[in-house]
Amino acid sequence: MLPLSIPTPLAMGEPGEGYPWRWSIYRWIEGETAAFTHIADLNDFAIHLAKFLIALQRIDTTDGPLPGPGNFSYIGGLAVYDDETRRAIAILKNKIDSVVATQIWERALETTWKRAPAWVHGDISAGNLLVQKGKLSAVIDFGGLAIGDPACDLVIAWKFFQGKSREVFRERLLLDIGIWDRARGWALWKALIVEAGLTNTNAVEIAQSWRTLEEVLADYKV
Repeated sequence: MLPLSIPTPLAMGEPGEGYPWRWSIYRWIEGETAAFTHIADLNDFAIHLAKFLIALQRIDTTDGPLPGPGNFSYIGGLAVYDDETRRAIAILKNKIDSVVATQIWERALETTWKRAPAWVHGDISAGNLLVQKGKLSAVIDFGGLAIGDPACDLVIAWKFFQGKSREVFRERLLLDIGIWDRARGWALWKALIVEAGLTNTNAVEIAQSWRTLEEVLADYKV
């Protein structure tokens, strides 16, 4: 049902001595992650990712899993992070335009997903997109898969795309303004808490978060 390759599960194991969690094995998919490889045409990449998300959101969600402890952070709703986001804005008030950041956040909170739940990957990021010969070839890491509001799957618009490629991505998806407001809110929240030191992360994500924050603030129009 999807236009790109996705992981095929081969086996699932139970917790055992030395490893207290369930584990799984998937069929290997060739390719390099988009985070560390050359993209031949970023506009073309945006088009194919949009097609993938459209196809994913159209699949029947009957008996699909609702967000749980492992994937609630993105699919559960922005309001959960209101206090945290405002705290991060206050911490960074001398480094960012806190007025615009607050406007983005409050605008995102004003919208809700009013349609039937859709399939949500939960972590559409450059590290989970595989590339072969410069082109998008696969989407991996479905550990956060659930049904709900697909706004969080659009965060890549600011984390990876920019300029024309972002416009192409948005135009292909043909979604309402509200979902883009929420997606921008998700992107803002994560970038803010990383830059404000409210979550543990690594140097690579810190550098990426500042770029995302700049893109989100610069892209916003009242």
